[in-house]
Amino acid sequence: MEFGISWGNLINVMFISAGVGICSMSLMQVSAGMHINKDIKRYFQVFFSFIIIYITMHLTRIMLEGQPGLGINIGIRAVTFIEFLVTGFMIYMISLMILYVANPGKTSKVVGIVFLVLLGIHVAMLILAQYTNLYYYFDDANVYHRAGTYALSNLVQVVMIIQNIFLLIRYRDKFDFKLATALWGYMLAPFGAIILQLFFSEVQFIILSTVLSAAYLSYVIISIQTKRYEEQQKETARLDTELSMATRIQADTLPNIFPAFPEREEFSIYASMNPAKEVGGDFYDFFLIDDSHLGIVMADVSGKGVPAALFMMVSKILVQNYAMMGLSPKEVLESTNRQICANNPEEMFVTVWYGCLDLSSGKLVAANAGHEYPAIKKPDGPFELVKDKHGLVVGAFELAKYTEYELQMDPGSKLFIYTDGVAEAMNSDDELFGTDRMIDALNISGGDSPKDVLGVVRAAVDDFVKEAPQFDDLTMLCLEYKGK
Repeated sequence: MEFGISWGNLINVMFISAGVGICSMSLMQVSAGMHINKDIKRYFQVFFSFIIIYITMHLTRIMLEGQPGLGINIGIRAVTFIEFLVTGFMIYMISLMILYVANPGKTSKVVGIVFLVLLGIHVAMLILAQYTNLYYYFDDANVYHRAGTYALSNLVQVVMIIQNIFLLIRYRDKFDFKLATALWGYMLAPFGAIILQLFFSEVQFIILSTVLSAAYLSYVIISIQTKRYEEQQKETARLDTELSMATRIQADTLPNIFPAFPEREEFSIYASMNPAKEVGGDFYDFFLIDDSHLGIVMADVSGKGVPAALFMMVSKILVQNYAMMGLSPKEVLESTNRQICANNPEEMFVTVWYGCLDLSSGKLVAANAGHEYPAIKKPDGPFELVKDKHGLVVGAFELAKYTEYELQMDPGSKLFIYTDGVAEAMNSDDELFGTDRMIDALNISGGDSPKDVLGVVRAAVDDFVKEAPQFDDLTMLCLEYKGK
């Protein structure tokens, strides 16, 4: 088999080789872009694959043309069929991109069906052409010739291009300037190539124009994706900064300087909060209502993240304000509940345990709004849960009523309150830490200081969950009453 090649086809081979190289590099660039949208990656992988198939089939036809033999005839007809077939899919891919960006609303589906029907007509007509020589034919020497009705082979593509031009003009406001320029270039470049081919009939300028315009289109898309990624990174950095600030602000709203009241010898107190996210919905609080009464709060807001943190701030302020007015624990919860229910469009709620300790007598009056049971330790006894009566969570029902109860804190007694993040800490086997393990850890701590008590419980939780992620805020408070 001998290959003879004209100067025109030699230039075509150079164009095709360059085109395959450019398309391959563009394909690798798109595939390697970590910040490029997966759908866009997939789109360009298919798009450039079609172009590579198109130009390689054209090259194969050039190399086979004029070679004798039945096998050559079958091969050259097959590659020519594929070459013509792929041209329809190439313009269809561009049509899909333009339709996606234009997004004409209710008519999107209709326009998409029209494009699909046109593609189907293109395939059907091309199959028909194989038996009728409608578009082209090969002579006995396997030389390619255009038929008199060759122009019909581009009819469907021209109709698609006209529709695309309409979409580009009608919805021009939705297209980025560079993207619009690249799309116009891809659509109009073949027409310029056709004009050049009137003067240089043997040179396939349309191949070069297709490759260059496609490469520029991918460059523009990658540039847009890169810019969008950089903007997202800046926005993410800004949000991270704001979340870090929110975390510090939230931490600063809770009592976090220990010892909290170094001048008071009647009690010792320590608390901690470890949010599951940057900011949490749990909160604790303690404050002197007057010289002889200490208010203690432990609460857990529904949800997590920023909304819960905002709701937590409101709840904390309300509880403390009503407590400082000298209201009893049940009145504090009822007043807070009414205030929250009056303006709670998101229907959030918070569980609250609030107690008021008389520092002179050790009498603790408390009320529970759907919160975890507290644990108490008598001077010579172990920690035990106090299964107090639960009221409704705060924020659920405006007319909710709460029940008070009393506990006697003798000198040496300890109180431990916490949120469900402790008891419901979960390991990799989806097993809960539970209150039994919590009580065991508390009793291991024995006569330790409140700070050490919390340290022992936290160590027990960490040892239980091991590498499992923290799903809930973990908040604890321990009070030791020493008396006068």
